[in-house]
Amino acid sequence: MRGGFIRNSLLLTSTVLLLAVICSFSCTAEPTRFGEHSVNDFVSESTCKQCHAVIHNDWEGTMHYNAYLDPFYLEEVKVASHDTDGLVDEFCSRCHTPIGVVSGEIPPIDGSGMSDISKHGVQCDFCHVISGSDGIGNAPFIVTPGNVKWGPFGDATPSYHETEYLELYTQAEYCGMCHEVIHPVNGLVIDDTYSTWKDSQYGKDNVVCQDCHMTGGITEFKANPGRAGTGGPKRDHISSHDIVGANAFIPEIMGAQDVAKKAIERLQNAATLQVSSPETAAEESEVTIMASITNSGAGHNIPTGVSEIRQVWLEVRVTDNEGKEIYHAGALDSERNIISAKLIYNTVLGDSEGNATESFWLAESMLEDNRIGPEETVNEEHTFILPEDITYPLKVETILNYRSAPQELIDKLFGQGTYEVPVIRMNEMSSTIYHPDTPMEERTEATPGYGIVAATMSLLLMMHIFKRK
Repeated sequence: MRGGFIRNSLLLTSTVLLLAVICSFSCTAEPTRFGEHSVNDFVSESTCKQCHAVIHNDWEGTMHYNAYLDPFYLEEVKVASHDTDGLVDEFCSRCHTPIGVVSGEIPPIDGSGMSDISKHGVQCDFCHVISGSDGIGNAPFIVTPGNVKWGPFGDATPSYHETEYLELYTQAEYCGMCHEVIHPVNGLVIDDTYSTWKDSQYGKDNVVCQDCHMTGGITEFKANPGRAGTGGPKRDHISSHDIVGANAFIPEIMGAQDVAKKAIERLQNAATLQVSSPETAAEESEVTIMASITNSGAGHNIPTGVSEIRQVWLEVRVTDNEGKEIYHAGALDSERNIISAKLIYNTVLGDSEGNATESFWLAESMLEDNRIGPEETVNEEHTFILPEDITYPLKVETILNYRSAPQELIDKLFGQGTYEVPVIRMNEMSSTIYHPDTPMEERTEATPGYGIVAATMSLLLMMHIFKRK
C-alpha cells in the first residue's frame, strides 16, 4: 500500500499539479513564497543563544529543533517525493525546513543543497521574523527577515536587534499555520489539530495552544517567571520553548532524553481511565469488563497530528493466581504488531482505490476516524468465559497504550531491528476477581487501596470537568 501506485489525482499533468501546490500557498494575500529570500537573510540559532540561553536550551532537542533532522521524516519524505515525482517536496518542507524553502534550497529533497541553518528546522530566526499570516493550514506564513524580531512583548528593549509586538504570537492561529494540514490537490484534511481545538470547549474558552504547550502546566496554564534574555526585565511569565507533544520516540533516538521524558509525562496526563469488573465470578461463567477512556487533558483529538500512523489502544489482560493467561486483548505479537485490540484509536485514510493507506500524500478519503475528541469519553466492553482449571484470585490489568508509529512501518523504512518503537503507558488500572466462596475479609485484605484509587480517579475527573465548565 505504500507507494505501489500513483493515486488518480496525481495522474494529472505535472504542470497542473505543481500549480495547485503553489496556489495553495500564494494565490491569496501573498504569504512568503519559495525562493523569496536568501539563506543569508537569516541569523544562526547559535547567535540567538548568546542572549537567550535558557530559551535555546528549552528548544534544543525538541521536535521543532529536529523538524528536518528527524530520521523518520527524512525517510518518509523520500517516499512521498518518489510517489509524486517530487511535486510535494515544497509542500512537506514548508513546515519542516521553512528557511530551506523560502531560500530556495529545497529541492532536491535529499538535502544535498541545504545549508546548516536550514537543517535546524523550526528555529529562532524563522519563528521570530514571522510578521503576519495568510490564514490557517499549509504554512501560509509571511516572513520579514531583518533586524526586527516579532514576539509577544510590547516593551522589550534588546541591544542586539529591534523588537515589535505582534498579537499573532499569543494566539492559537500562530500554531495553526502548520498544525493544520490540507491535501493540496483534493482538499482532504490530513491534520486537524487546530480546527479540532477551535471547535472544542477549549477553543470557546480561548484556552490556546501556548497555554498548555509553552508552560509547565502540562494540561493547563502555569506561570513560568523569568527573563526572556540576558539583561531583560523579570516577567511573571516567559513562554517555555520546549513545546513538547506526544512524540517520545524521535527525541529518544536523537539523544534528547529530557524531551522524551516530558512527552511521556504529557501523555500520562492526557487521558483518564475507569474500569469496572465483577468482584466475583465462578469457573465457566461469563465475565464482562467495562472500560471508559476520557480525553480529559488534551484540547484536541487523541491522537492528533499524523494520526493515520499514531496508535492508541486499550490492553486488557486477565491472569490467574499462578500467572496463567485467561484473556488478553491488545497484545503485541513477536513482530510487535497489535493483535486482538477492540479498537485502535486513530484515523484510517483511503487511497484512490478505497484501500487503507498510511501514506497521506496518496490519500483521497477518510475511511475511519476513531480518535477521542476533547472531553469525550469512549467505552469498551470485553467479554470472555472463565475456564474450569484456574486458580483464584484473578488479576485484571487494563492499560491505555500509545506509540508514535506501527513497528511494521518503521521496519519497512529502516530495516527490521533498527529501531524499536516504544509503547508508552498513558494510564492503567488493576483489579481482582475472586471466587464467589472467598470470604469477604480475604477479599478486602487482598486488594488494599483499590477502591480508594478508583474513587480518587472518579473525583479527579469530576473536578476537571467542573473546572472546564
